[in-house]
Amino acid sequence: MKCTVVQVDAFTEIAGQGNPAGVVFEGDKYTTEEMQAIAKKVGFNETVFICLSKSKNAALKLRYFTPGHETPLCGHATIAAIFALYNEKKDQRLHIETGVGILPIRYVEKTKQITMKQAEPKFIEFKGDKSALCLSLGIEQNDLHPNLPIKYGNTGSWTLIIPVVNASILDKMKPSPEMFPDVLNELPKSSVHPFAVISEHEGTFTARHFSSPYSGTIEDSVTGTASGVMGAYVLNHIYENDEEKEIRVSQGKHVQRQGVVSVHVIRSKIGAHQVSISGTACLNKQFEVMIEDRKQEE
Repeated sequence: MKCTVVQVDAFTEIAGQGNPAGVVFEGDKYTTEEMQAIAKKVGFNETVFICLSKSKNAALKLRYFTPGHETPLCGHATIAAIFALYNEKKDQRLHIETGVGILPIRYVEKTKQITMKQAEPKFIEFKGDKSALCLSLGIEQNDLHPNLPIKYGNTGSWTLIIPVVNASILDKMKPSPEMFPDVLNELPKSSVHPFAVISEHEGTFTARHFSSPYSGTIEDSVTGTASGVMGAYVLNHIYENDEEKEIRVSQGKHVQRQGVVSVHVIRSKIGAHQVSISGTACLNKQFEVMIEDRKQEE
């Protein structure tokens, strides 16, 4: 069976930079097993399948697959899918169905900016061994930020947020992902998202993102969901007196695919913060992958 895939590079306007996602337009025609097989063949951190007839409550349904498993939400793949659908068309406001629920999306044709709301942020304390965590990243324990906590966060998928003292610590990291499940006792399948503050006053940050070893990839270049929950984290722990904050997260230089995610967070006094991310995208190329034909029912 042949599948046509469009590569869209998210969080950049330069082809070959940002975070590549495979976009499959005819998601309705594939089974879950076939989607997984296609994603494995494509090999990107995420491949997104656009299912136009599978949602009763939204304009479309998106399903996201790493080479190793399905994930409920992916920021850069959402940006990629919406850009592929609506590039050079008029402004759009719509709702999409994802594994974490119905989320609003806005596309502005003039600026090519896509804004997506993420799921409500959730956090869990990291109670594991910090020395083992540092060993898994190839850093020392005194490289961790002394005043900021390490926490799991989720606005669609779980990641471990690790603040470090400065950007040079990110540069020297040499992760051993096979160690992550033993270190991440609370959530063994979580990804790992270390970050550093560039300018607290200007709201600029930089980060890296290491995939769960179960996903079949090693490092993600520019991550939307992790940047989103990181925005909620910094509102809680850095901008504690602000009612809302917009930050910019640069990422990807360590894999030669740089990009920027804008994150807007509004504090809520009665529940979880509201988080949205924004970014641009660009078309890269179209290609085909082959998977085994579906077995005929007897």
